[in-house]
Amino acid sequence: MSLKLDNINSLCLLRLSAIGDVCHAVAMVQAIQRQYPQLKITWIIGKVEYQLLKHLHGVEFVIFDKSLGWRSYVKLRKDLAGQNFDVLLHMQVALRATIASLAISAKVRIGFDRARAKEGQWLVTNQSVEPLATPHVLEGFMGFAKVIGVTDLTPNWEIPVPLVDSEFAQKMIPDGDKTLVICAAASKAERNWLPERYAAVAEHAIYQGFRVILCGGPASLEVELAEAIEQACSQTLENQVGKTSLTQLLAVLKQASIVLAPDTGPAHMAVTQGTPVIGLYAHSNPGRTGPYTSLDNVVSVYDQAIKSQHEGDIPWGKRARGASLMKMIHHEAVIKQFDILSSEHQPHSS
Repeated sequence: MSLKLDNINSLCLLRLSAIGDVCHAVAMVQAIQRQYPQLKITWIIGKVEYQLLKHLHGVEFVIFDKSLGWRSYVKLRKDLAGQNFDVLLHMQVALRATIASLAISAKVRIGFDRARAKEGQWLVTNQSVEPLATPHVLEGFMGFAKVIGVTDLTPNWEIPVPLVDSEFAQKMIPDGDKTLVICAAASKAERNWLPERYAAVAEHAIYQGFRVILCGGPASLEVELAEAIEQACSQTLENQVGKTSLTQLLAVLKQASIVLAPDTGPAHMAVTQGTPVIGLYAHSNPGRTGPYTSLDNVVSVYDQAIKSQHEGDIPWGKRARGASLMKMIHHEAVIKQFDILSSEHQPHSS
C-alpha cells in the first residue's frame, strides 16, 4: 500500500539515534525530497546526531535531548506546540521514541510492520510499511519512502559540510594521498577488535605506502584504544582521536582512501562519502547493519558465532553474544581485503 501525497504538505520524521542509523535515514529523506521537493520536512533527532546533520538542506530539526530525562518529553511537546503534520514517519523502535511520538500531532502515523514494531510502536501508529524478510537497515528505512509513494529508492547522500571543515580535512589528507583511516572503537567495548591486530594491519598499510590515521571521538574508551594501537605498532601512526568534530570527521572520511572500522557510526559516515570501508563484524549480521556500499569488503565471523549459539532458523536481526567474539577475526583476513581495495584505489579529487 502507498499513500498519495496530493494533499500532504508537511511531514515529521522521528529518528533520534544513532549515527549510523541517521546516515541511513538521510538517504531516505533525500529520496523523498527528489520526488517531493516542496514538502516541508521536520526531523526530530538526538543532540549528538544533530551535530552531524545540522546543515542538511530542506530539513527543519527539533532536538530531543535524552539527557534531560523526563523533561526531554516536556520540552519536545513545547517545541512542537501548535504544529499539526500530515504524516509522521515513526522510524525508531525504542520506548523513549514511542513516548516521544505522543507529542507529535499527525493524521497519518506510519511505523514498521507488526513484526518489527516493538517497544509499543504499533500502539502509536495507524499505518505500516510493508514487511521485509531480510532487509538491510537502509532498505527497511526506504520502506517509509515507498509507502508515501516514492518510486526512486536508489540511495544517495548529500550531507553538507562547512567549507572550513573541508579545508581542515584537505590539509590533513591532501588530494591523492594514499591514506588508511582507522576508526577503531565501537560504542561497546565487546565490539572492538584487538589493538595488536589493528596495529598489524596498520603496519602492512604503511609498508604499502599508505599513511595511517586513527580517528574517533573523545570518549575515554576511544582514546585508550587508540593509544593501545599506537603502542602495539612498530610504525608511527597519526592519532587524531578526539580531535575532530563530527563534520570534520565526515570530511576526513571523504578524503581517506580506505576506512577500517567495526560496527560503528563512522563506517556508515564513510559510506555517505563514497569511501570504501572494511567492516569488522562478529556480533551483528553485516547483511543487516554492514556498510551498505561495501558489503563485499566486510570481514565477518558472525555466521560462525551465531550458529555456535543457536540451533535451527536464526532470526535475521539476532545478535551473537560474548565478550571475546572479535578475537575470531584474524588480521590476515583483514589485510587480504585491504590489498583488494588498495589495488583498486583511485585518489579522491575535490
